[in-house]
Amino acid sequence: MLDIRRLRLLRELSIRGTVAAVAAALNYSPSSVSQQLSQLEQEAGVELLRKSGRRLQFTPQGQVLVAHAAELLDSLERAEAALASTQPAVAGTVRLAVFQTAALALIPGMLRTLRSSHPGIRVEMVQHEPETALRETWARTFDLVVAEQYPGHAAPHHPGLDREPLIHDAIRLCLPAAGAPAQFGRAVSLEQVARLPWVMEPRGAASRHWAEQACRSAGFEPDVRFETADLQAHVRLVESGHAVALLPDLVWVSREARIRQVDLSGRPHRTVFTAMRESSAGHPAVAAVRRALAAGAAALSTGRPPAPERPAKPSR
Repeated sequence: MLDIRRLRLLRELSIRGTVAAVAAALNYSPSSVSQQLSQLEQEAGVELLRKSGRRLQFTPQGQVLVAHAAELLDSLERAEAALASTQPAVAGTVRLAVFQTAALALIPGMLRTLRSSHPGIRVEMVQHEPETALRETWARTFDLVVAEQYPGHAAPHHPGLDREPLIHDAIRLCLPAAGAPAQFGRAVSLEQVARLPWVMEPRGAASRHWAEQACRSAGFEPDVRFETADLQAHVRLVESGHAVALLPDLVWVSREARIRQVDLSGRPHRTVFTAMRESSAGHPAVAAVRRALAAGAAALSTGRPPAPERPAKPSR
């Protein structure tokens, strides 16, 4: 009889590539992972892995077993969800991955909703960049993820992940308000800030790629003097008169927008969405967390920051 826990280790190795990475992800020691995989080979009666330099390579038999391991884990998760749905109260632990602005804008309201409607649900939240969080949700590290997708930059798709949109989050040009240094002037379009200092997220982030492309489409290369993944730092640099930025509206939830906002041509927005494994969709606790997030996002969509200035019409 094949052990389901060892089958999961085999699948994790197929995802992460090395025994060390599997050990780190699951809080095991590398020697324990190697021992469990060796025992799985004994149970299977065939060679599942062979050494290739410093790495382990799957044999054809190992690849077959990995595919079946994924199916078995899905079946087990569906069984657990079905069992949980027979209980009189919705309870359990839900592991949630979320990016920074969604954590600040959506999570407090979601927790308040759950505290009153489903006090038996325990939410464990970790902040992760969307691409990593989506992969880890597919790999079963998390039950649910709140992720984002920028225009023209699709977030990765993983088999068996079900997506639902939460909110369309407008992106606007943000400049220092009245009293800012004269260089910021009264710009009302992206083209008019071509020579100003910028703050953006680090290279590799979807938001950075989108922002650079927006500037290039407007005919200039942005002077990015400040790089940080913390959008609250972006806000402070703009407020203090040191930079301009392209920021989504969720940044302003629960705080006053003490800056000047300008709508961009085409009214771009990012899509914030949730994703979960299809095999866990029937779990009442996971579904309740997703519904609470959707309710909070719907409430936010009815209240936006003060109406920003409109972009100037191009001169003829």
